[in-house]
Amino acid sequence: MFKEKLQPFIDRYNEINTLLSSPDIASDISRMTELSKEQSGLTQLVEKAHHYIETADAIEENKELLGDEELGELAKEELSELEPLLPTLESEIKILMIPKDKDDDKNIILELRAGAGGDEASLFVADVFKMYSRYAEQIGWRVEIVSTSDGTAGGYKELIAEISGEHVYGTLKYEAGTHRVQRVPDTETQGRVHTSTITVAVIPEVDDVEIDIKPNEIKMDVYRSSGCGGQSVNTTDSAVRLTHLPTGIVAAIQDEKSQHKNRAKAMKVLKARVYEAELQKRLDETSSQRKLQVGSGARSEKIRTYNYPQNRLTDHRIGLTLYALDDIMNNGNLKLVFEPLMAHARTEAIQEAGL
Repeated sequence: MFKEKLQPFIDRYNEINTLLSSPDIASDISRMTELSKEQSGLTQLVEKAHHYIETADAIEENKELLGDEELGELAKEELSELEPLLPTLESEIKILMIPKDKDDDKNIILELRAGAGGDEASLFVADVFKMYSRYAEQIGWRVEIVSTSDGTAGGYKELIAEISGEHVYGTLKYEAGTHRVQRVPDTETQGRVHTSTITVAVIPEVDDVEIDIKPNEIKMDVYRSSGCGGQSVNTTDSAVRLTHLPTGIVAAIQDEKSQHKNRAKAMKVLKARVYEAELQKRLDETSSQRKLQVGSGARSEKIRTYNYPQNRLTDHRIGLTLYALDDIMNNGNLKLVFEPLMAHARTEAIQEAGL
């Protein structure tokens, strides 16, 4: 019975209330913060659970009165109002019962890299970044470019940016993978459609508590920044390359003139990449978690095709096809894509949790 599944959440909420009023917890700031956060996460679920239980109980009481001469008609009226509420409440509660991804509220490091297709791939990196930037602007996120490597004919071979705001990772985590573009390049005289690819990585930012990288685990190299064609940008060794020795993961930044600033940026990217590697390892080991990712989340997985001649976007993981590519690319109208993806992820999560 669905009511019985709700009781553990109500019990835990009441237990947290009791703990928070305890003098021992009041003197332990970190524990109190942890419990308050858990309580906040349960509040909406518990309120809906109480509403569901009260409604279910009222339905049972009215059913018992149906045979009563005086109260039967009134009970029938009550049931006609109460019974439609139950399925809606149950659906809302199931969504709230889905285990939360602890990284969903984090800011991210977004990495875009040109793949197959040469100059066209580099140009598409710039187009996709513009698409994400427009969406971010609409919902009040802040986008800051961390590092770029320019393409030979425009665009970027690689672009790394930091996106901060509310629920950034939870919204963009399904963007990780290979994005394929089909269009006629400006240099194509025969009007033939070319296919190019870029890879997108979406990495949650982490703090020192979550990822502990010791100073002796890092090798730092410094070198002179260089622009397109190897031209010297400055004459000091300001560019920084950090290598995490246990994993071999590297982060190199040269965009700032200050070595100190480049090192700080490189460290932020390195920590995020090391955390991502650990996260992917855990996902690979846990099949149930992998199912919740809407695809594997691997960079090699082809997740989406952008077909310009047909004005078509296709997300291959959920079979979504939209003939609104110009609106999505030019105006950042990504809610057309994100909402179906999130709905699919919720459905999978509900099934996985056996709710």
